[in-house]
Amino acid sequence: MAPLDDPTGAVAALDPSEITIATVCSHTSLQIFDGARKEGFKTLGIAVGKPPRFYDAFPLAKPDDFILVESYPQIPKITKELQKRNCVIVPHGSVVQYLGIEAFEKLPVATFGNRNVLRWESDRDMERKWLTSAGLSMPREIPNPEAINCPVMVKYDGARGGRGFFIARTAKEYEAGVIPGKKVMIQEYILGTRYYLHYFFSPIHEEGYKLTQGRLELLSMDRRDETNIDEMYKLGSQETLKRVGIYPSFVVTGNIPLVLRESLLPKAFEMGEMVVERSLELFGGMVGSFCLETVVTDELEFKVFEISGRIVAGTNPFITGSPYSDLAEPGISTGQRIAREVRVAMEQDKLSEVLS
Repeated sequence: MAPLDDPTGAVAALDPSEITIATVCSHTSLQIFDGARKEGFKTLGIAVGKPPRFYDAFPLAKPDDFILVESYPQIPKITKELQKRNCVIVPHGSVVQYLGIEAFEKLPVATFGNRNVLRWESDRDMERKWLTSAGLSMPREIPNPEAINCPVMVKYDGARGGRGFFIARTAKEYEAGVIPGKKVMIQEYILGTRYYLHYFFSPIHEEGYKLTQGRLELLSMDRRDETNIDEMYKLGSQETLKRVGIYPSFVVTGNIPLVLRESLLPKAFEMGEMVVERSLELFGGMVGSFCLETVVTDELEFKVFEISGRIVAGTNPFITGSPYSDLAEPGISTGQRIAREVRVAMEQDKLSEVLS
């Protein structure tokens, strides 16, 4: 695989012998720090206000040091300190949401993966172009509220952990729930079970499930716990709940481990392969962890409604491995798999293929 873009020169300036793995103290930081330490790296946590006390309860996942900021948008102000400590930042959902895509793209600090993927995943139009042109099946897009003739899911751009998503059945319900001025996508609501598939694409390994370049791994799967909505009631009880002042939301509060029926695994790998191959053509390749967010219908058909092009919180139940990763390397988490990729790339002088 060709070297990734290095628009800020941060990768070229990195000292491979002294890398520190850094991330924001949220989302998947516990497994990122734990995995980095297992691979022999120093770790650095970026925290707001003061170091979070909960790390004291998890000494194996407590970063070696902290850098404090007043708020996440202030991260660019600590650039020199991150460079001085020879940091590689691992982006996750909190980084994407709170710092913002444009600021992160311009941050002159080495980043794990291709940072170009974050714009493709956060813009609903670009995301749909990517997935459909890869050959994946997606829910039908509704062009405007007046065209709503079935239950639909309304989504905003960006990584929001389900916040603000809502179901509408008519244009009137859409208008009642939408935030004026916010860019949204309206998708057909698909009945089925929602499964989140956690993959890893390595451009520097050739053995295993081979692609045209590198290999594809399936590390784990999950479902999501959400605040006040539940699968069987998402359509039927909305109006009843609203009448008593409860407005259903999809804010994710936790994650549930999942094992897919084995006959569906070939299709799961096929979908991961298609999206990686298309990413190579569109923007130079998606490197490392990613997640396809799917609905499986009663006809055993996958509908992909979203992609996350970085580590997702659904990997958190698998800090000591999963039923899938254990069949490749027992006990490895996605956080450790990221650190392993950095270490192997460092040993093979291929950091430019996994960092941007």
